[in-house]
Amino acid sequence: MTNTSRVTTMTRTCCVALGCLLAAAALLSAADPRQALRVCADPDNLPFSNDRSEGFENRIAQIIAEDLHLPLQYEWYPQRNSFLRQTLNAGKCDVVIGVPAGWDPVLATKPYYASSYVFIYRKNQASTLSSFDDPALRKLKIGLHAFGNDGVNLPPARALGQRGLAANVVGFSLFPGEGESPSKIIDAVASGEIGVAVVWGPLGGYFAKRENTPLRVTPVSDASNLSLRFSYEISMGVRRTDTAWKEQLEGIIERRHKEILQVLSEYGVPVVSGAEVAKLEKELASVSRK
Repeated sequence: MTNTSRVTTMTRTCCVALGCLLAAAALLSAADPRQALRVCADPDNLPFSNDRSEGFENRIAQIIAEDLHLPLQYEWYPQRNSFLRQTLNAGKCDVVIGVPAGWDPVLATKPYYASSYVFIYRKNQASTLSSFDDPALRKLKIGLHAFGNDGVNLPPARALGQRGLAANVVGFSLFPGEGESPSKIIDAVASGEIGVAVVWGPLGGYFAKRENTPLRVTPVSDASNLSLRFSYEISMGVRRTDTAWKEQLEGIIERRHKEILQVLSEYGVPVVSGAEVAKLEKELASVSRK
């Protein structure tokens, strides 16, 4: 074989090898094109998230990123009406860590926890509140977070209205940008400005835990009003076309569920029984016994 032939043969061999490497790299890239876990989140929405990564959804996102062996990146935008349009649906990020299970605007994973609205009141209060039918409510100022001016879109506001207690309601802003912290309603309970607050559990449990005055946090049972719902299962949300990504996240939720629940506990999030969450926990318990 001449030197020219040897060079030609070696060149062809190198080209074939390089082609195989490039093809393999392309396949790997197609299988998992993500270079980072890109999370859509609110930069000022404790206890859920903030741009200092102090919220429990920040912590859960970190667990997901660690499982994927990917760096964690955020697309920050206030969680108002245009949140999904400006973030997830604009392709700037790939997952919202907390959405209501089955929420139509996204493709939701199986839920990973369930929580409820809660009554929050001082522990030294004479009566123990557990229902909207409790006679003690008629003598108390009742704090509510309101989305609108009258808060009629919140289940607790509707429950109180049905019982003729609208005059007892004191409204508080839910959004930091409106001049007050979402914690102000819990501060008002601790100071005695109002007798009880009825708020979404994760928010109420977190801020109640940080008050110097001992407060009691009691979940509102769905059974207390059969026409309204007070507990909700929470999932992660992805774009409606991202079925494979949704299934990948569900696998991570199953593997890391105990760690996720530990984070929720640290933040004082009241976790209640949800049908799908209970099913997940039963499956995990079955696997651990094998």
